Amino acid sequence: MAKVKPFRGVRPPRDLVTQVASRPYDVLNSEEARTEAEGNPRSLYHIIKPEIDFEPGTDEHDPKVYGKAVENFNAFQQNGWLVQDDAEHYYIYAQTMNGRTQYGIVIAANVADYMEGRIKKHELTRRDKEEDRMKHVRINNANIEPVFFAFPDNEVLQRIIDEVTKGEPEYDFTAPDGFGHHFWVINSPEMIDTITKEFADIPYLYIADGHHRSAAAALVGHEKAQANPEHKGDEEYNYFLAVAFPASHLNIIDYNRVVRDLNGLTPEEFLARLAENFTVEAKGTEEYRPASLHNFSLYLGGQWYSLTAKPGTYDDNDPIGILDVTISSDLILRDILGITDLRSDKRIDFVGGIRGLGELKRRVDSGEMAMALALYPVSMKQLMDIADSGNIMPPKTTWFEPKLRSGLIIHKLD
Repeated sequence: MAKVKPFRGVRPPRDLVTQVASRPYDVLNSEEARTEAEGNPRSLYHIIKPEIDFEPGTDEHDPKVYGKAVENFNAFQQNGWLVQDDAEHYYIYAQTMNGRTQYGIVIAANVADYMEGRIKKHELTRRDKEEDRMKHVRINNANIEPVFFAFPDNEVLQRIIDEVTKGEPEYDFTAPDGFGHHFWVINSPEMIDTITKEFADIPYLYIADGHHRSAAAALVGHEKAQANPEHKGDEEYNYFLAVAFPASHLNIIDYNRVVRDLNGLTPEEFLARLAENFTVEAKGTEEYRPASLHNFSLYLGGQWYSLTAKPGTYDDNDPIGILDVTISSDLILRDILGITDLRSDKRIDFVGGIRGLGELKRRVDSGEMAMALALYPVSMKQLMDIADSGNIMPPKTTWFEPKLRSGLIIHKLD
């Protein structure tokens, strides 16, 4: 049963929110953050990408960079750019992309729920990335950025979302990327109590995006519990910052592949090898998007092709085997192109579907890549089935958009 609580959020005054709010730390590099924060001392990048306050080329893992993060976090609070709420609240955070809005509830999620598997994951995490975020949480004694959760649809929670969002939002703005962000504070004690009770009846929460942030936040909370001889279990460090969305609100978009060479094959030989396991149809020069599960789009030599996996090449009863990322990884990338490790092989790169099929075409036409493969998106049901089965998705399977904006709310651990 999911244990959540309201908390005293740390957040910007309404008139400063657009100056403070930023993209998440892991979707841009240091130089991009430096450019976006230029001329804006209130940008959250000074806390989540504090290497921008040093000479270009400064290692983001240098101890002085983590020290700068907490120095800037303290300065933001002293300057009134971030202010802690007087009382504990839940919050609603909504995002609008292409005319479609998804509504999440901002919660403090329970560390023990993560450690004991009631917060389910579907991806492996890398220890070096966990350690980086753990240092950031430890030194700031706060979860500066939220994790992105999903939960099975719940009628009572949906009614609360509907009721709260009839009112005037605390924040309401469009970010430079064109996505809308809307934020409400829940003040009603009855609603707050109901939210806590309803989540207590939900058996599992699911990490949609932010596996490294989840692991880091939970591990730091666990460390603090171990180090406190007076530990009782209700301390603030037993919780971490998340935005939880009803599963039906969320939309996973495609996560596509580009490969540098054909492993010594000519294009004709490559297509012939594909025909062993796929029905291959030439589609000409017009962009072709995968039409359904087990249908793929190939761009090769200025032409688009439809690839449909033949019956018997996949197992619909296997939650991993049914995934198109598994089919393509096994039958194309591994068996034909000799790519066995998607995490480390330098011959392959990955392109989020937000960039469109045109980006795949561009990278092949430029000569940088030899071929591109577009996949049909994974569904939320597939993600939750895999998490429920205890399995892990292959790398680079899911791409959620829009990303949560950072800086709208922060959770302190004391």
